[in-house]
Amino acid sequence: MNFHLFHPRDQLVAIMNRIYHGGMTTLSGGNLSIKDDNGDIWVTPSGVDKGNLTPGDIMRLRASGAVEGPHKPSSELPFHRAIYRQRPDLRAIVHAHPPALVSFSIVRAVPDTRIIPQANRMCGPVGYAPYALPGSEQLGANIATTFAEGYNIVILENHGMAAASATLLDAFQKLETLDFCARTLIRARTLGEVQVLSPAELNLFDSRGHLLPEFVPTTHSSRERELRQRIVEIVHRACDRQLMISTAGVVSARLDGDSFLITPTDQDRRSLTVADVVCIRQGAREAGKLPSRAVNLHQTIYTAHPDIHCVMTAQSPHAAAYAITAVPFDSRTIPESYLLLRDIPKVPFRILYTAPEKLAEQVSLCQPVLLVQNDCVLTVGADILNAFDRLEVAEFSAKSLIDTAVLGPHVPISNAEIHDLAQAFGLV
Repeated sequence: MNFHLFHPRDQLVAIMNRIYHGGMTTLSGGNLSIKDDNGDIWVTPSGVDKGNLTPGDIMRLRASGAVEGPHKPSSELPFHRAIYRQRPDLRAIVHAHPPALVSFSIVRAVPDTRIIPQANRMCGPVGYAPYALPGSEQLGANIATTFAEGYNIVILENHGMAAASATLLDAFQKLETLDFCARTLIRARTLGEVQVLSPAELNLFDSRGHLLPEFVPTTHSSRERELRQRIVEIVHRACDRQLMISTAGVVSARLDGDSFLITPTDQDRRSLTVADVVCIRQGAREAGKLPSRAVNLHQTIYTAHPDIHCVMTAQSPHAAAYAITAVPFDSRTIPESYLLLRDIPKVPFRILYTAPEKLAEQVSLCQPVLLVQNDCVLTVGADILNAFDRLEVAEFSAKSLIDTAVLGPHVPISNAEIHDLAQAFGLV
C-alpha cells in the first residue's frame, strides 16, 4: 500500500485513528500535520473528538495565510510551524501523549532505544525539549531548536513527545516504536537491570543476508493463496493485540518441502496485504520483493524440523522485558502456560545473526518458545494458529508475572505438579 499517495486529509485521519485506538492519546489530546509541496499545512483541528475524526474535520492553512475548514486549527500549530521552518526536510509531524512516554517526560528522562535493534534503527537518537506553555511560541522555539540539532523524535518535558519525518507514516512509526521501548523499559525495570546492545551488536541488524537470488513464480496454488491470507490476518490480529507494532514482527508458514511464505522487510504490518507476502523457494525470493531480515533463520528452522509449519518472532512488551534483562522467564504460572510454552530458554543475541543453526537446534515442537536476548520472543507451531497461540500465551504469562511484583513473590507450579501435567497431557 502506497500510504503517501492518499490525500493528506485521509492520511491524518488514518494515523490519528491508530494513535487514539492504540491508546497513545485521549479524545482531546495530540495533533498531526502534513506540509504539502506547495507550502500548505494540513493539520488536525482543535476541540474535536480524536476518536471520531473525519476527513471533513481536517484544517488547511494555505501558504498565503488563509485558513480553510470548519474548526480552529490545533492549538499546538505554532510548534509545527516552527519545526517546518527549522527543518525543511521534514514534511509531517505527530504529537501525542502516550502514557509510557509521558512517564519518561515527567521524570525528565529519555527511553534508551538500544534495547532492541529494530527500535534503535527506527528511532535514531532521541532528543529532549524543555517545558513551555502549551500552544506558546516559546514551546515552538524549544521544540524546533531540538529538532534543529538533528533529532527526528523528541521527548517534551512534562508534556509528551513529538516525531517528524518526510512522511506521516514514518513519523507515526517513530512514535509507536519509541512508545514500545518506553513500555518495555518500564516493565523490565520491575524485574532487574536492563541490558543494552553495543554498537557492534546493533550493527549486526544491518546485515543484508535477505538479499537472496530471485525467481519468477508462474503459478499460485490454492494452498499458497490460503496461507497468504492467514498470514495477513494473523499479523493484523497481532497488531490489534499489541503483540506486534507496525515496524516489528515476522510470520512465516511452510508451503511445501522446499518453499515457505514470509512477511516482507520494511513493510507497515498493519497495512500488510496478500500481495506483500514473499514466497521463498529453494533459497530464492519471489522476484521484486524483499523478505524479512530473519529469512535465513526461518529457512534454517524449516530445514532442521520438517514437522514445524510456522515460525513467528515478535517484540511484545512484557515478554520483551524478559529479553532485555537477565531474569529467567518462568512459564510455570498456570497449567495452560506450561502446556503451551514449556520451559523458555534464552539464547544470546549474536547467534540470531551469526549462527542461526545453533538457534534452530534449540527450538522444536517439544521446545516451542525461545527468548532471544535483546531481540524477540520466537514461537513455532504445527500451524499458524498454534504458533500464534503460543505468542499470545507468552505475552499474557509475562504480564501476569510482572504484575505480581506489587502483590508478593510468585509461587510457581511445583516440579511434582509439572510431572503430573506431563503425564496427563503426554508431554515429552
